[in-house]
Amino acid sequence: MRIGSGKRPGCVAVVGVGVLGASVGWNLARRGAEVVLIDAGRPGEGVTNWSFSWANASNKTVRRSYFDLNVAGMAAHRELAGIIGPDPWWHPSGHLRWTDDPAAEAKLLETAEQLASWDYRVEVYTGAEVRRRLEPALTMPDEAPVVFYPHEAWVHGRHLVGRLVGLAVASGAQLRSGTAVFGIDTGADGSVRSVALSDGSRLDVDIVVNAAGPSASHIAGLVARDLPMRREPGVVTRIDCAQLPVHRAMHAPHIEMRPDGDAAMVLHSREIDALIDADAPIDAGAFIGAGPSIGADALIGTGEELARLARLLHESAGRVVPELGDSRIAETRVANRPIPADGFPSVGAVPSVPGYYEAVSHSGITLGPVIGRLLASEILGGERDEMLADFRPERFQSTSGF
Repeated sequence: MRIGSGKRPGCVAVVGVGVLGASVGWNLARRGAEVVLIDAGRPGEGVTNWSFSWANASNKTVRRSYFDLNVAGMAAHRELAGIIGPDPWWHPSGHLRWTDDPAAEAKLLETAEQLASWDYRVEVYTGAEVRRRLEPALTMPDEAPVVFYPHEAWVHGRHLVGRLVGLAVASGAQLRSGTAVFGIDTGADGSVRSVALSDGSRLDVDIVVNAAGPSASHIAGLVARDLPMRREPGVVTRIDCAQLPVHRAMHAPHIEMRPDGDAAMVLHSREIDALIDADAPIDAGAFIGAGPSIGADALIGTGEELARLARLLHESAGRVVPELGDSRIAETRVANRPIPADGFPSVGAVPSVPGYYEAVSHSGITLGPVIGRLLASEILGGERDEMLADFRPERFQSTSGF
């Protein structure tokens, strides 16, 4: 199918089955499209499983259209929870944010005022009020201003992907996991015709959706498209807890944390990310813990380096929640974030390669459900939603002659 042709596509290959790919695939399959979901690893166990997984728009104020898209993403999550059920992936318990730096505190309160003027729900408490009303285990000054965003949430990405993939397969989609895309063939008119897989098979397809996360630039290169991406590694640690001391996502001084199920917490820190040697060689063993492996292209550094970063995260978390001091570090990984060069999503058709689409974004957790719906409508009916106008792939000019 070509955009605006009115014809339904034949087979749609969705490359990458993280939260974006799973959302696109499910929305296509439930509307009757023939879909093949392709992932080099296992669905939901790549970057989707190693992100902070915070559904929000409060951190997306740099451009109003981006804020509005993320607000729509949060609404799409609530709608999705009503359709497929919320458990165990959807946790709309709100988000807390405070700081110990006066300049950062002034900026935090300024942003809160801006968000309130955009009709975004914001509440401001003192530290004492937060401990009394919301999170008694926290350590913070009694008079510290704490911003609470009650409509924000955290998402268990791996569970969400598993649910969406299961529903897509039940609607007729195929799943090809553990198989990488080796090549994309195009016809004389430049349109997509087939994909070649690392297991030696070839699939005839009309559409390719590039939802390959950190590998999206490589997949784009298979159709001679230049998709510039940032290299911004981030470290995430999971710690085991006999009992969860806190119950919602939060940005505390020097550390971010959230629950991860009933007996674990996820820890992340931009400050500790800055300590990662982004030029270190890729090491497929750069992982601490007993969880499943993800692609080596997402792993950086050595086990020794990861252990050091994990300890720093754990120590920072213990200063905010003393009960976490005795918890056990379970898993740690460093993964590349899937961020297009200008920091914004790349979503939609690439006019120079008929049949090729992109769904690439750092905010995949927040945006997955809304991008899945909008891109499926674009593929099936040629509907180019105005909400994506600022995030179209054609803003990146190819260096390959397209």
